[in-house]
Amino acid sequence: MSSGMLSKTLSMQRDKDNKALIILLLIVSLLGFADATYLTAEHYVGGTIACSIFHGCEEVTNSQYSVILGVPLALLGALYYFAVFIMFIIYSDSRRIGFIKLAMAVTSLGFLLSLVLVYIQLGVLHAICPYCMSSALFSTLLFIGSWYLLSANRKRSQALT
Repeated sequence: MSSGMLSKTLSMQRDKDNKALIILLLIVSLLGFADATYLTAEHYVGGTIACSIFHGCEEVTNSQYSVILGVPLALLGALYYFAVFIMFIIYSDSRRIGFIKLAMAVTSLGFLLSLVLVYIQLGVLHAICPYCMSSALFSTLLFIGSWYLLSANRKRSQALT
């Protein structure tokens, strides 16, 4: 096999891998959106959050840390996940690296905020909300996936030059 054919085969495999990763990231962002939307709805309805495994959902979701300037963090989370979903959709359609760079910036902030919120749950409130911990996991996966896509695109650009 010639080096040109090998290079093309490897490039096609990377595109297939990236497509699978993008699909996974779309699914994760939708899961995060569903999680945050549920918490937002329960906040506005005033319902009780189903928390069967751990005790602490109410302590976390009703704490002073769950709202910023009257806006529930869950609503901001839903907007975050929706925005990330849209960025990955646009990137998937256009292959414009600017959308991955934007997703990387946004998911970096989401990841850092998740670290702070996990610390508040565990270190300050001494309570665990599985929905909030799931959101932290989703945020972490989106950050890692964005980083991987960005670095894969950079390597690919360098290989083409």
